[in-house]
Amino acid sequence: MYLIRGLKNLSLFNERFSEEKLVVTIGNFDGLHQGHKKIIREMKSISQNSSAKTMVIFTEPHAKEFFSMDKNIMEQPARISPWRDKFKNLENENIDFAFFLKFNKSLQTMSPEIFIEKVLGSLNITNLMIGDDFRFGQNRKGDFLMLKEWSRSKGISLSKLPTFSINNHRVSSTWIRETLSLSDFSLAKKLLGRPYSFEGKVVHGNRLGRSIGFPTANIWLPKNNLPIKGVFSVKISIDMSEFEGIANIGIRPTVGGTSPVLEVNIFDFKKEIYGKRIKVEFVKKIRDEKKFNSLDDLKKQIAIDVNTAKEQLLDEKN
Repeated sequence: MYLIRGLKNLSLFNERFSEEKLVVTIGNFDGLHQGHKKIIREMKSISQNSSAKTMVIFTEPHAKEFFSMDKNIMEQPARISPWRDKFKNLENENIDFAFFLKFNKSLQTMSPEIFIEKVLGSLNITNLMIGDDFRFGQNRKGDFLMLKEWSRSKGISLSKLPTFSINNHRVSSTWIRETLSLSDFSLAKKLLGRPYSFEGKVVHGNRLGRSIGFPTANIWLPKNNLPIKGVFSVKISIDMSEFEGIANIGIRPTVGGTSPVLEVNIFDFKKEIYGKRIKVEFVKKIRDEKKFNSLDDLKKQIAIDVNTAKEQLLDEKN
């Protein structure tokens, strides 16, 4: 998949691919859920029948994140996954082109008319497909009727796809965030079309886990507020191999932490994996994070949590 990083690189894309006909969709695509995938399936079907290429235009960060960047991470709006995971999920859908638009002050204040001219009008679009709730431009003034008028003048086919629902409930990123905040990973899997997971790079921590007999892989978290907090039973993928373990995502109040950290204790695992990217799939919640009076109390609770995690993972297999 070819990535266009921002408007400044659009001219380079056009120099190389100006003759390519494009079937395009646009949105934030947090989580790339079943509703998003329905749009992508429609795009790919049209592109195959018209010898066109597929392009997803996605914004980053989410507008709500942009307006709360001055807040502490834990107070910012939650998101399903960081942008790197979003890109990887798009790549897994075999999209031809991804156009990354940075949501900043310039994009926020851009009128719908200028957005159409600078972004959509700069591409060789034959088909434009949008979700039923898509709005764009300053104060979200741009809507389907505006796109309809523009697309008709350019001979572009415009489609507004109907709501994708499960159990008569519209599938949306908002619903998935709420589902994850309740640790309902079974429902989240149904809405996402895959198990909920986080992939990140293992970095050096303070080695506290090792000192109390529970060594952990510390995974770097981007400056995003994920919708899950607490202690979980997990599956871990490392170099095409799968392991089981227990994970804590939170601020570690017992040792005076203030920023969110993801720590994973991998059962029966002794290899050094610093610098590797690993994937953590969340299976079931064990408990909320809490502050203990001493490290000994924390150690005792972790031993209990490990047994609980093993029981949960065994139940999940059966």
